[in-house]
Amino acid sequence: MALSELHIALIGAGVTGVLMVWGYNIWQDRKHRRTAERIFSGTATDALQSGGGAPEVSDEGRQEPTLSPQPLEEFVPTTVEPVDAPPEASLENPAPAPSIARIGLPADIDNIADCTLRFSATSPIAAPILQSVQRAWAAEISKPLTWLARGGDAGAWLRIAADDEGSYREWAASVQLVDRRGPVSPGELAAFVAGVQSLTQQTGATLEAIPDVEEVAANANALDQFCAGVDIQFVLHVVDATGGTFPGTKLRGLAEAAGLALEADGLFHARDEAGGETFSLGNLGTERFDTESLRSLATHGLTFSIDVPRVSDGRAAFESMLGAARQIASALGGVLVDAQRAPLADAMIAAIRAKTIELQQRMRDGGIDPGSPRALRLFS
Repeated sequence: MALSELHIALIGAGVTGVLMVWGYNIWQDRKHRRTAERIFSGTATDALQSGGGAPEVSDEGRQEPTLSPQPLEEFVPTTVEPVDAPPEASLENPAPAPSIARIGLPADIDNIADCTLRFSATSPIAAPILQSVQRAWAAEISKPLTWLARGGDAGAWLRIAADDEGSYREWAASVQLVDRRGPVSPGELAAFVAGVQSLTQQTGATLEAIPDVEEVAANANALDQFCAGVDIQFVLHVVDATGGTFPGTKLRGLAEAAGLALEADGLFHARDEAGGETFSLGNLGTERFDTESLRSLATHGLTFSIDVPRVSDGRAAFESMLGAARQIASALGGVLVDAQRAPLADAMIAAIRAKTIELQQRMRDGGIDPGSPRALRLFS
């Protein structure tokens, strides 16, 4: 039976539709492949490789710190800061990330931990107006948002608090890409970018650059994978050698003699000269320490903990923690044990010491100095 003109037209339309879908899929595949190449290009170093399976990152956030070291995917930091990106960068010769001084923002707003948008206006924008406008979309973002501004004289950038009453011509809005809950989601990034765009339209300001949300989200995921691979806390337990308990009244004096101080979170903390934590001491049970409870508390054990990414000198912090644990254990008639309550052997202590040093070196090789403002934010 001969085909009518209608049949021929329908067949032609169907073939055209199939070809369009096929072509779109090829284009998407190439686009994603180029994005992946930008993120993971570069030469891998020994410090960024280890055996074993990759850490799982669930929808609930980054994997919790554990005693067991986690393997690491290669991560080469790429520029997510949309300001002053060098145009001549290529995959063969990747451009270095712009320094903070180059874009003139505070040191804790950087091109690795944050996505920052800058905008300016011919007339100053009152901070209360900006705060009012951003409330409509800021609640959709789970990661920390920071607002900074400066006047027309190009002076120092100021962190804008919720109650700031000033007016400024130059503004910067920054969203943190990663914390211990995981990476910022593509939806949150899209809400952030769209929100800042809407704000500039409503205030008559000019946005300097708009980042590729897909690329920034990929960078955030890669950064989160890197952080998950070094995000480890090491703990030592002290228990009574005969299975008894330790009196809280005696514990406080011993902890303070070892240089620790009880803080509002219910833990004793040892801190360095700059105020940064080196290690903490807590109850092996669920009850937190406080001034009142220590007078009547009898605990079955103590837990000493070092948060590896958040201390500047991991080896020194570990030695300090080990010394304090041994000192207090001796005074209480206790013994050092591991999580299974087995006596802590010298080989295990040496392994923890070595792993602490290794993990911190991997962080430095990845552009995150342990205990630095960047590390404290990413591992919060």
